[in-house]
Amino acid sequence: MTVHQSTDVIVVGGGQAGLAAGYHLRRQGLDFVILDAQGTPGGAWQHTWDSLHLFSPAAYSSLPGRLMPPQPGEEYPDAGHVVAYLRDYEKRYELDVRRPVRVLGVHRDGRLLRVETDSGIWHARAVISATGTWWRPFLPAVPGRGDFDGRQLHTVEYRRPQDFAGRRVIVVGGGNSGAQIAADLAYDTELTWVTQRPPRFLADDIDGRSLFDAATARRRALDEGRADTGGVASLGDIVAVPPVRDTRDRGLLKASPMFTRLVPGGVEWTDGTRADADTIIWCTGFRPALSHLAPLQLRGRRGHIATDGTRAVGEPRLHLLGYGDWTGPASATLIGVGRPARDTARQIAELLS
Repeated sequence: MTVHQSTDVIVVGGGQAGLAAGYHLRRQGLDFVILDAQGTPGGAWQHTWDSLHLFSPAAYSSLPGRLMPPQPGEEYPDAGHVVAYLRDYEKRYELDVRRPVRVLGVHRDGRLLRVETDSGIWHARAVISATGTWWRPFLPAVPGRGDFDGRQLHTVEYRRPQDFAGRRVIVVGGGNSGAQIAADLAYDTELTWVTQRPPRFLADDIDGRSLFDAATARRRALDEGRADTGGVASLGDIVAVPPVRDTRDRGLLKASPMFTRLVPGGVEWTDGTRADADTIIWCTGFRPALSHLAPLQLRGRRGHIATDGTRAVGEPRLHLLGYGDWTGPASATLIGVGRPARDTARQIAELLS
């Protein structure tokens, strides 16, 4: 027997973006439920590698309404501390999170949106998609990837350096995850770090606060029709968190240019130079996890859903929250998701009234 339920707003995803949405929906007096595919609170933070730390101090890594408490002995909290904070946040504000509930598809159904899940059907007047990107890792199309006879894994599958001790490991990716995982492996493995362009390290005194400010300034400039002039920080630069800084200063974090192709025993560059490898770790980013929105047929030719702020242009009852700059400056971060979540809740309240 299929269970049918209804509410004003359905939030798809119970991670940081979904919780921020719930906080502001509550303040707007709207009825809502948050449907989370995970069995426990904490979103993607409960699936990261063991040594991952935030780029900013706790006070600058908070969701709306409640400061993250500091973690004793740590300037930059680790992922476990973030999970505990999100669990407490959900409980403190008594957010109605149903889990584990996997959303299969969002459909138009007259004046309502029909949200089909693995545990029943919901009808809502509006939907906020807040599923993030962690669940859709991106692997580049590199020649010979199927020829390599060692192990290949993505950032999402990496946990600890001890799993690769004594092995020849190639880490691909010049962003923060690539730098952190390369630094993690530098002492226990025969490491080769490969990047598309020379890695750019931010000054040691710059952290996630500056990145958030840079993203906000960039979005403001674009909204006002001005060119983005850059600044002291870019979201593509590497934050020199202590483990990365220490490994770099020891001369153990040197990048090689991107190879041309994979071969059975490793990789090969344009000039024929080869590096042997047992394992390749692809720290090559993510794409938005939006398969549940496919029934709405909102994707353009390049697979992108056009938005005005967080509202989908082709379906004003749908908002997308927490996927990066295109849904709000630094909206994929703890500190950055609060403002677009507030604006989203306000717009939904106006629509429903």
